[in-house]
Amino acid sequence: MALTMRATLLDRLAPDQAGEAWARALAQRPRGPLPPELTGVVARGEAIRDNWVAGRERKLNFATREALAKANLDEAGRIARFMTNALRKTRVYHSEPTHFAFPGLVEREFHARGEHQWLSEIESATDLIASEFEAVMASERAELVPYIQYAQHEALAQWRDLNQNRDWTAIHLIRNGELVEVNARHCPGIMALLARLPQPDVPGAGPNAMFSLLAPNTSIPPHVGVNNTRLVCHLPLIIPEGCWFRVGAETRPWRRGEAFLFDDTIEHEAANPSDQLRVVFIFDVWHPGLSAVEREGVRRVIGAEGSVGGL
Repeated sequence: MALTMRATLLDRLAPDQAGEAWARALAQRPRGPLPPELTGVVARGEAIRDNWVAGRERKLNFATREALAKANLDEAGRIARFMTNALRKTRVYHSEPTHFAFPGLVEREFHARGEHQWLSEIESATDLIASEFEAVMASERAELVPYIQYAQHEALAQWRDLNQNRDWTAIHLIRNGELVEVNARHCPGIMALLARLPQPDVPGAGPNAMFSLLAPNTSIPPHVGVNNTRLVCHLPLIIPEGCWFRVGAETRPWRRGEAFLFDDTIEHEAANPSDQLRVVFIFDVWHPGLSAVEREGVRRVIGAEGSVGGL
């Protein structure tokens, strides 16, 4: 209330300072409905704040036009995010692994395609991967399990609703470094493709590769992954209208055949709001910031600790 009163006074006495004052006040707005006597005041404050932010955005767009003209797609995206962070339209997200945090690695929500040339090879194999998924599904012995399988006593509240829940299931080809033969034998093309990729060979934890099946009208809550020494790749296969995926402050729709890499230790969530099944092929690769010696260190530390759920 003190910040609101200050912003209201500045609106009358120094209008050029009111926008920033209202931005500070509204950032502290409590959750829930406002008292009726404040509704109109806050609505006016929101309009003043929005006009102030729009003015700053125009100024920043003008200031960065030359840099953006020289930037490639990934560079332009980072510059744009730098501006939205400055405008407080987005917030900063950090890597927050639940178990293993390797220091000094670059934190990026979605990693640049240019650093991973093999992504185009994965995308060109979309039809092959989809056909082998169908082959697994047609098998009488296919092993379809809940994606999240933690013991009930473990302190992982982020998975309370989906733990052991078959609304989000997986067909594992490789799980925590172990071949799941009953499924993988139907996917020779995929297994040959994975063999050419920089998957993390970590005893008891990696590599991992699977088909992820999300039931209709199902959401995956915000959560973070186990360790930041690997990245996760999604290749969408069956994507009903409206399905989306968020990492940090960036939300993307899945599109069939368009792969992307992300850091799953940054908060992420997903949803299938449709009435149809959503299927994505998922696997992990080493974080590109690790040297060969550092990878060996990761193998030894995580290998000594044992598996904590893989993906």
